[in-house]
Amino acid sequence: MAGLKNYVVFIGIAVCSFLVSCGSKKDSEKQAAIKKLPVLTLQRSDANIDTDYPARIEGKVMVDIRSQADGYIEKIFVDEGAYVKAGQPLFKINDHALKEQLNTAKASFNAAKATLTNATLELEKNKELSTSNVVSDYQLKAAQANFEHAKAQLAQNASLVEVAKVNLAFAIIKAPISGYIGSIPKRIGNLVSKGDALPLTTLSDVSEVYAYFSMTEKDYLRFISRSEAKSFQDKVSAMPKVKLMLADGNAFANQGRIQMIDGQFDKATGAISVRAIFSNKENILRSGNTGRVVLPENYKDVILVPVLATLDVQNKIFVYRLSQDNKAERVAVTVNGKSGDNYLVSGGLHAGDRIVTKDLTLIQEGEQITPEK
Repeated sequence: MAGLKNYVVFIGIAVCSFLVSCGSKKDSEKQAAIKKLPVLTLQRSDANIDTDYPARIEGKVMVDIRSQADGYIEKIFVDEGAYVKAGQPLFKINDHALKEQLNTAKASFNAAKATLTNATLELEKNKELSTSNVVSDYQLKAAQANFEHAKAQLAQNASLVEVAKVNLAFAIIKAPISGYIGSIPKRIGNLVSKGDALPLTTLSDVSEVYAYFSMTEKDYLRFISRSEAKSFQDKVSAMPKVKLMLADGNAFANQGRIQMIDGQFDKATGAISVRAIFSNKENILRSGNTGRVVLPENYKDVILVPVLATLDVQNKIFVYRLSQDNKAERVAVTVNGKSGDNYLVSGGLHAGDRIVTKDLTLIQEGEQITPEK
């Protein structure tokens, strides 16, 4: 009987030990299942955001060089890509016909001059004879009319001489501005005329250049609304200086400024055209260059969230915020822009909130998290 009693006691002790062991094992497994992840406590700070836009570059002044005289190209004084100064000869059109036109105009002028001389003598003679009543009043008036007609003819022929001189001068085509020569599609011997569809070449002044780019309606409203200026032009003038990133990835040495925003949005693209101007005294940039205009924005007292601490789901940005009892809560946030490796968040989070910064795809909504220290 005593042996049976001892056996029962032994069995009871064994069962209790087993139950305690199982409970401890379950607690250990539960504790091990709680993820231990890095957590960031958010704070407010200042931030700079750069927004860049593809841009095309044009010289401030672009001139089509066209012939104002008809004829064959006799000489080309410059080469493509050359820098020329205002007034420098570029092309010479064969001027033989133009010289003949000038000679004809001069001959007509001399004939008109002789006619005027005769008319003057005739008028003076009739005036003297009229005092003696030798000629009638009609003859005197006729002599006066012939004189006026001859004088008008002389003036007309003098104008024709000047026109012929101008036309002859057009045979030498000169640079209207200083700048760089573009391509020259026609060569010596080609026929040119005033009505040609294509210019002989183009000339661009690139001492200053325009950078044209398009801005979305959202960006336009953001930039304009952030300015405290009253008038629209003052808002444009108050916009911060801009940078230009060149096609090779390097920044252009000179900063520029926004000079013009178009009067309306493009219905097809929903964007508005913007023009920035840059000094280019070094002549590094040419018409036709491409680049990216960078517009900076300065924000005060904002919340920054690391990009790696966010999830992008169907064009929405989410973070996992921890509650007071360290449970993960997925929260949608409003992003205003990007500063370096951080998002600038304007909605959904507050200073002091804690967010998980790693392994976000492995977290379940409401899951218990142990913050790493």
